[in-house]
Amino acid sequence: MFYGEYLHSIDPKGRVIVPSKFRDGLGEKFILTKGLDNCLFAYSSEEWSNLEAKLKSLPFTDKDVRAFVRFFFAGATECELDKQGRILIPQNLREYAGLDKEIYTIGVSTRVEIWDKTRWEAYTGDDNVSADKIAEKMAMLGI
Repeated sequence: MFYGEYLHSIDPKGRVIVPSKFRDGLGEKFILTKGLDNCLFAYSSEEWSNLEAKLKSLPFTDKDVRAFVRFFFAGATECELDKQGRILIPQNLREYAGLDKEIYTIGVSTRVEIWDKTRWEAYTGDDNVSADKIAEKMAMLGI
């Protein structure tokens, strides 16, 4: 399980350190792909296989399913940790997520998300994320 948020820099080559608390869960090699809300999602190989199986079970005749599967898989790449615990984020994924100089790496249960610092701070600002509003919606879901 992944949790917490960590602020790091991304170097000019697109390398970023993966927080040590996330390395064991992700493994030496893991999958990085376009996520929702213009961030990146990172999955361990095992979790990626679970997600792939779920997506395969959806009806491919549904246009929205096809669009989501294309979006999710076309942007995917396998990342490998170097000796310093860094990964190289491909240019297309850096552009998609707007990654520039500083990034937040956050744990979200079964995945890790990588956010541009400015986008994460805007997303978590009072106007966008309200604990009270979220709690109300979770109560409607029975949580």
